[in-house]
Amino acid sequence: MKRSFIREILESIDETTISFAGGLPSEKLFPVEDIKTATMKIFDNPKVFQYGVSNGIAELREKIAARYTKEGFPTRKDNILITTGSQQGMYILAKYFESKDITIEEPSYLGAMNIFRLNHLNMKGVELENNGVNIEKFNESFKETKLAYLIPDFQNPSARTYSDEKREQIARIVSEEDGILIEDSPYSELFFDKKNTSISVKIPKNSFHLGSFSKTLVPSLRIGWIRADEKLLQSLMIIKESIDLHSCGISQYILNEYLKDEEKYEKHLQDIRDDYEKKANFFCEQLDKYLPEFKYEKPKGGMFLYGSFEGIDSFALVQKCIEKKVVYVPGNQFYIDKVPNGEIRFNYTHSTFEQIEKGIQLIKSCL
Repeated sequence: MKRSFIREILESIDETTISFAGGLPSEKLFPVEDIKTATMKIFDNPKVFQYGVSNGIAELREKIAARYTKEGFPTRKDNILITTGSQQGMYILAKYFESKDITIEEPSYLGAMNIFRLNHLNMKGVELENNGVNIEKFNESFKETKLAYLIPDFQNPSARTYSDEKREQIARIVSEEDGILIEDSPYSELFFDKKNTSISVKIPKNSFHLGSFSKTLVPSLRIGWIRADEKLLQSLMIIKESIDLHSCGISQYILNEYLKDEEKYEKHLQDIRDDYEKKANFFCEQLDKYLPEFKYEKPKGGMFLYGSFEGIDSFALVQKCIEKKVVYVPGNQFYIDKVPNGEIRFNYTHSTFEQIEKGIQLIKSCL
């Protein structure tokens, strides 16, 4: 096992470095005052400081379930397991499916790949096309593995989104094979145009749907969840309890209090979408201006922009960029076999407009 390249990068840079590496939300958009208000309110209740139930406080699970139901995915609180960030949810699932074969996209999320390696899951990569995985190859792989991990909305790292047709096809394949889909969905609320229907809504008894407040509210509260059939969730509880008994109670109560005002949360989400869309458009303008040889797809949501240089090793290039105080994640980190390539993942949400322009100019100088 090796540590995450992204976490190592974040630890090795200082405040003067322009970072396009981590999937960091914009700090200026954190609802600080509203979180403060919610925090002060919950401290009047002494049970906030007590041990809690392993699957999460009922009120918060009810609110998450209600959001699913409102979007046409009937869900009860017993379909929700609160986790310590979406990352813990993934670890619990990897431990549950330990040593099995699993079908994943290529490129795929580095954090999930590391968790799968740690739990001895044998990853089978399937090519990710512009509108989702190659269906023919996915079908072939899933017939063998009966287990898949996908990020259909503004995928990390590629920022691609699955078409409605491919969502239908994947749901049909999973259902016909009576397999399991792990659908990771941390970016689904960060759309610029419309929110897509999850694949899991079509196969509720054959899927685990992962969600998180880290990208939409604040990461440090570390609250995520798994949405699944109640019987499937019961299988995970023993693993969850062996890790931490329950996720942070104070964080859960803060979130529960904040989410009582649904209109406020919806406005906050729209503010994020508006800000990120402006940043994404500006990032594209600067790439076209300073790095026209970089080929990419314009994001339609999420936090990342992905593309490639022809004939350039992006891992070698980032070593020079670090010396110039600018960093990104080279694309080879998102593949099962880290063969050098010219692909790059940029995060555009955390930097200012000035940092975006300067950072891209610095990359041009290194190039």
